[in-house]
Amino acid sequence: MSVLKAGTWVLVADGEKALFLRNDLDEINPDLNVVRIKKQDNPPDRDQGASPPGRRGDGGAGQRSAMEETDWHELAKERFAEDLADLLYQLAHRGAFDRLVLVAPPRVLGALRPALHKEVAARVVAELHKTLTNHPLDRIEALLQAELDGA
Repeated sequence: MSVLKAGTWVLVADGEKALFLRNDLDEINPDLNVVRIKKQDNPPDRDQGASPPGRRGDGGAGQRSAMEETDWHELAKERFAEDLADLLYQLAHRGAFDRLVLVAPPRVLGALRPALHKEVAARVVAELHKTLTNHPLDRIEALLQAELDGA
């Protein structure tokens, strides 16, 4: 049985954009349609930092070391994954989908997986470690079909 059977939802996400897609046909000829789009305004880290990283004494006379700078851009990406997990839970709880395919870069999947509620995690039928958010739908369909065929 194919992963992309009719009614299967596909979440195509990166750290700043998510496409919630639904297959409205069958596994032979998938027809993915956009159900929802979620975007996050996440400017580069250089535009988010307010001041240079702090410094601390090293114990020697006059010696100081820079402290590690917070990467606000990466933190926002992790928060976006958590927001997606919350939204998926709300949708699953309302019965919007029974089957879910996750498509995202490894780092995003790594942030998303532990944030998924068990009700959502139980509905995940496949994962694909790719960045496809900026691809047209027909290309996403073809790539998913090629990658998940026989899964």
